[in-house]
Amino acid sequence: MSDLDLRLVRCFTVVAEELHFGRAAAALHLAQPSLSRHIRRLEGELGVRLFDRTTQGTQLTEAGAAFLPRAEALLRSAAEAAAVARAVGQPSRVVIGYMTGFMVTPAVRALRGRYPDADVHSRFLGWGELPSALLEHRVDVVVGRLPFPTEGLSVTVLYEESRVLLMPVGHRLAGKEYVTLDDIADEPVPRFPDPEFNAFWRVDPRPDGRPVPDGPLVQELEDKLEFVAAGEAVALAPAGAVRKGLRPDLTTVPLEGVAPIPVVLAVRAGEENRRLLAAFRACAEEHLTPANWSATAAE
Repeated sequence: MSDLDLRLVRCFTVVAEELHFGRAAAALHLAQPSLSRHIRRLEGELGVRLFDRTTQGTQLTEAGAAFLPRAEALLRSAAEAAAVARAVGQPSRVVIGYMTGFMVTPAVRALRGRYPDADVHSRFLGWGELPSALLEHRVDVVVGRLPFPTEGLSVTVLYEESRVLLMPVGHRLAGKEYVTLDDIADEPVPRFPDPEFNAFWRVDPRPDGRPVPDGPLVQELEDKLEFVAAGEAVALAPAGAVRKGLRPDLTTVPLEGVAPIPVVLAVRAGEENRRLLAAFRACAEEHLTPANWSATAAE
């Protein structure tokens, strides 16, 4: 058998995801007849049929279903190999990932000042993209909040961030100097798909063992804000994420008696001493601090 063509493998995975040749062709920016030829060519190389096309639609064959996870792993490995080669061949390039509520600009600006010839980029990462963005070499370093899986990563704590209670402006607790978990014992709190993330951000169960009343299931930050503004739940949030640009129908109150959130810098294990990554860590430790956040929020 000849070596597999990764372009054909990519075509296969998109058809397997869509289970529709027309939609897959559009996603791949190919004409449908060309996509069909690519799939037939891959099937010829493998010596098996990967799809059944009937009047009811397109379905994976047993061979196709067995090939799919391995094809996806093959594409991930190829992307990682290319990223590693670029990292070694382009030592003056770094991509900095950051999560919601962070402004990494001061540290990025400082890094560019130290290395004006370096190719420095920043990239926003949505919920759930850590640590995959690092392990898949889409970014080289990330500034974010724990908890997230840290296997295969090297993590440096930059500082700890307090938590606040996020609520609608007309809520009974709005305007208080501070609140505790006892004050919200009966308040629904949004739920999240990831169990560890869910337990941490809801403080569930509470210290007295009581379960937290379930609020709506949320997938995106904007959904959470909408549910809270509508009075369907209150939410525990990092202070830095809501200091600036808060919706006018929402307000916050400091939350006492709850452990702070570690704000961390993470890189792939074994790459801590890469020149630009070590330099960015130093810039982050200098410029991404609670004091700097407070100054930024007051501007």
